[in-house]
Amino acid sequence: MDYSKSGNAKFGKGIPRHVEHNAKGTDKNPYGLRETKAELLARMKAAAQTKTPD
Repeated sequence: MDYSKSGNAKFGKGIPRHVEHNAKGTDKNPYGLRETKAELLARMKAAAQTKTPD
């Protein structure tokens, strides 16, 4: 008997159960939208300035 064929189907591992959270084409992640390097650096600098040193 071939025991590898018995039982339920195995679903893919590492696949998120809810993909709509950050799916392409939503308001949070629209298609084709990508920051330029200058925008990214400006956002990182602004975030670094808001943090206060401990």
